[in-house]
Amino acid sequence: MDLNADLGEGFGIWRLGDDEALLGLVTSANVACGFHGGDASTMRRVCAEAARRGVAVGAQVGYRDLAGFGRRHIAYDFAELRDEAIYQLGALDAFCRVAGTRVRYLKPHGALYHAAARDESQAAALVAAVNEYDHRLPLLCAPGSVLAQLAVGAGLRVVAEGFPDRGYQPGGTLVPRNAPGALVTDPEQVAERAVRMATERTVVAVDGSVIPCPVESICLHGDSPGAVASAEMVRAALIDAGVPLAAFTG
Repeated sequence: MDLNADLGEGFGIWRLGDDEALLGLVTSANVACGFHGGDASTMRRVCAEAARRGVAVGAQVGYRDLAGFGRRHIAYDFAELRDEAIYQLGALDAFCRVAGTRVRYLKPHGALYHAAARDESQAAALVAAVNEYDHRLPLLCAPGSVLAQLAVGAGLRVVAEGFPDRGYQPGGTLVPRNAPGALVTDPEQVAERAVRMATERTVVAVDGSVIPCPVESICLHGDSPGAVASAEMVRAALIDAGVPLAAFTG
């Protein structure tokens, strides 16, 4: 099972989350590419540390929305979103090359993640960006999403991920961040949910129902309260459950 986290989301003098601590726990790092968070120096620092630790680097592309941290929906034209995704991929890949590694996958961030899960135009723009930039790059996204379906149709590899620190609705989508039950903050509960995802491929929704959750990667949000404590417990719990941890891409 792959364990990923959103990293490099600080900007300028502001730091968000503990990138260094999380890089010692995860197998894949979703690195912000400067649009919703991150900047050139942050990208360089995180890519260098990820390369040193043998952590796979993925481009976490988002809306051009630093003020809103990429969590506000933007109605993009297909070509503009495709080109901005390629722009972000190229920027992060440059710092990966300097660090002796490369971008190994793409994952959308925030509002773009949710939009691409249901909006064909925005999902198609991300698929086109990967196809044009590097057809070998997998897409890390929600299982059964529109993005996953279009990517598979285009011959791209799709890696489904689950969120043990987020609440799920009975239909399999995440509870909106402004709704009750959106975040799971108890590290023990997060670890328990992660083990269930990895071993049973299910998750308990907010209404108590058990729903399918067929994932290859488990995501922890680097900006969530207690992210490092949760990551430590998740990693230990997965190992204790006999689940091997490794990046999904070599």
